[in-house]
Amino acid sequence: MAETTPRLTRQRYDSFTLVLHWVTAACVIFLFASAHIWDQLERGTPLRKGLQAVHISCGILLALVMVIRPLWRLFSQHSRQFSMPPVEGARLAKLLAHGMHGALYLLLFAQIVLGFLFRWSQQEPFQFFGLFDLSGSVQVAPTLRHTLAQWHGNVAWALVSLALVHALAALFHHYLLRDSVLSRMLPGRAFR
Repeated sequence: MAETTPRLTRQRYDSFTLVLHWVTAACVIFLFASAHIWDQLERGTPLRKGLQAVHISCGILLALVMVIRPLWRLFSQHSRQFSMPPVEGARLAKLLAHGMHGALYLLLFAQIVLGFLFRWSQQEPFQFFGLFDLSGSVQVAPTLRHTLAQWHGNVAWALVSLALVHALAALFHHYLLRDSVLSRMLPGRAFR
């Protein structure tokens, strides 16, 4: 009788998914922190202007990543090479996890759109690390600048708050439930 070997399933996400996830996390942290740092700096100073320019460039980078992420997710879920087995657990926990990811995606897209609209309403340079310029690509009335800034700030707080809950949930899974949820998203060797 021939012996059959079980099909190996991936135990962690592929490298591209990891890069997209961690670049998103790094951008969100930097964008949130930089906006609060330049608030403490004197207006018009080179340091404040430079920090704002890097903030804008990282916002554009986040937009590019968030265009790629859902496309890669759709592709990888339907690929034998990249698909991941579902995480074991209660149905309610899975629904909460899907809801959390959906809300994070929604807030990320909303934040990007608001950031772009806000920058266009300012009618100031809108460049990606000096490589290309998006200034004037869309005309937004300058009278909307303050409203867009307020919405951009509110969504930033909601996004960072939800991202913190997301990170705490990953730690809860790792240290209390002792499952593979966190290790699937970490680079390097799997650990438990």
